[in-house]
Amino acid sequence: MKLAVPKEIWPGEKRVAITPDTVKKFTGLGFEVVIETGAGENASIADDRYIDAGATIAKTARVATDNADVVLKVRPPMVEGKINELATYKKGAAVIGLFDPYDRAELIGKMAEAGVTSFAMELVPRISRAQSMDVLSSQSNLAGYRSVIDAAYEFGRIFPMMMTAAGTLAPTRVVIVGAGVAGLQAIATAKRMGAVVSAFDVRPAVKEQVQSLGGTFIEVEDDEAETAETAGGYAREMSDDYKKKQADKLKDVLAKTDIVITTALIPGRPAPEIVTADMVAGMKDGSIIIDLAAERGGNVAGVKLGETTITANGVKIIGPANIVSSVPTDATAMYARNLLNFVTLMVDGEKKELAFNREDQIIADTMLTHDGKIVHPKFGGEAMSEEASNG
Repeated sequence: MKLAVPKEIWPGEKRVAITPDTVKKFTGLGFEVVIETGAGENASIADDRYIDAGATIAKTARVATDNADVVLKVRPPMVEGKINELATYKKGAAVIGLFDPYDRAELIGKMAEAGVTSFAMELVPRISRAQSMDVLSSQSNLAGYRSVIDAAYEFGRIFPMMMTAAGTLAPTRVVIVGAGVAGLQAIATAKRMGAVVSAFDVRPAVKEQVQSLGGTFIEVEDDEAETAETAGGYAREMSDDYKKKQADKLKDVLAKTDIVITTALIPGRPAPEIVTADMVAGMKDGSIIIDLAAERGGNVAGVKLGETTITANGVKIIGPANIVSSVPTDATAMYARNLLNFVTLMVDGEKKELAFNREDQIIADTMLTHDGKIVHPKFGGEAMSEEASNG
């Protein structure tokens, strides 16, 4: 079996899909590992380290992926203008990565036409058996951490309270909107840095998690909150009445806040706008907002992806693009381990060959295309067996 890792060509992407450690694991599974030269340079992994771990270095992506049984990616295969990464993959190859499937219907169709078996790691089900493959959680942890570091850099004050002979400096007040993986890490990081931290989430079940990290949970009194969480652990879209109560509560809180970090996402839907223009207008001059949902439209009114906007009242709104790529070494280490665990699931250890068990929930939930067809029911494919399609 041949496993290939081309260098990522998406603008700004510094991660790579493999590390020297996972190279060793893949060779142990029976793979010949071929990596395009320079694939790991932006994540501080030199070619020599891959060679020492047992990989072969190819001069080009085409050479690396030629006749490969598995192709590991971070970003989707680029099919744009004269660039067509799919054209270099053999039919039947398993192509695995982060494919933004809800936003890339055309790409899914092209992967089916290319005859590859594609797996979107964003769709790994949130079940205990799949925790070690949960890419969204591993990368969101880093996004939450980095967002606080970036906010501290942009802010004109320090985080902790400081008592000196020259006077006392009040602590920075930080509000985290969305207490999922990224939000909880942001809470923990801001708290460690000395800030007074509060968090809001429509799911009351996360209250104890917020409090365990030293944060104060901002509650909206409403019976609807009891049904705010989906079976997969994500927040669901709330009613207009609930949103009105939420807005009133947040407006009052944000008027006293220095830094806001928003992380609220709903799978397959645009990010809900939670911080309105009216709320931003009520915030203090010099306040910072970092919207981690900017890539999905944003939680904050007026956010622009990849840009910093300064409002009339002096609030700085930042919409980071691919924030995890700003910590590429650690992001790569975690992502590569997720991929290793996922691929291991598909390898017949005795025969040393790939075996796609579509009755396995993890395989069924992540497989987009197979045998020239779109097979995932959410993206135009036919429904699989009831057991395989659950979750």
